[in-house]
Amino acid sequence: MTVTRFAPSPTGLLHLGHAFSALTAYCAAREAGGRFLLRIEDIDPVRCKPVFAQALFDDLRWLGLSWEEPVRFQSAHGADYAAALERLREMGLLYPCFCTRREIGALAAPQENDEAGPVYPGTCRDLSAQARETLARTRPHVWRLDMARACARAGALFWHDAAKGEVRADPARFGDVVLARKDVPTSYHLSVTVDDALQGVTCVTRGEDLFAATDIHRLLQALLGLPTPRYRHHALLRDATGRRFAKRDKALTLRSLREAGKTPRDVRAMAGFGDLSL
Repeated sequence: MTVTRFAPSPTGLLHLGHAFSALTAYCAAREAGGRFLLRIEDIDPVRCKPVFAQALFDDLRWLGLSWEEPVRFQSAHGADYAAALERLREMGLLYPCFCTRREIGALAAPQENDEAGPVYPGTCRDLSAQARETLARTRPHVWRLDMARACARAGALFWHDAAKGEVRADPARFGDVVLARKDVPTSYHLSVTVDDALQGVTCVTRGEDLFAATDIHRLLQALLGLPTPRYRHHALLRDATGRRFAKRDKALTLRSLREAGKTPRDVRAMAGFGDLSL
């Protein structure tokens, strides 16, 4: 059975681009006679707010969508991510990193995708146990994946995208990615991989801006013995200037469109789903 999901972060109001993504996932499940899930990715305790979580529920219901209950809130499932981290730690694939962002920015090579940030140069990878213990007394740290060891353990990896077919994963280009922080004991990469497996998601529909990150998720699936779903990376909805929609675009939030007199059918049509009947 096809199982899709829409997984927004409650850091602001949903906009027209979110509507497009949610409707894409919803229709993929509906057309296959499958299931549609809603997940709240609220691992960031600073930026994520309950008021935005409630707003997105209201907006999606107004848009005409329904989903299975209960909704999974990532913030309530820290034990699942901790267990995955422990498995990776037992494999010898994690190490603590004490570098600051400024230090990394000064030493690291730029990433091909600017949004991914610089590639970590591995400064803390080979620290001795004594050095790590000494630094831990005075400096906060994150946990990084030893990418070279992880890739050697996993071997060649592939995943399937609806538009591009079979894709050979190349997670090594991202370097030693962060999988947990002191203030946020998981990361997007780890939590989304664990969640999709635990929720039985078989088809991940999301924006093309996350296409490259799928290589990291495929690696984590292999290391943790998790199933690999199919992927469908859709184009991003853009405004008249070609800029993709973002939460800063206040005029095109679903709330503002509703307050301006738009109907759910109007907004679905604006998102490219004018023929959808809900």
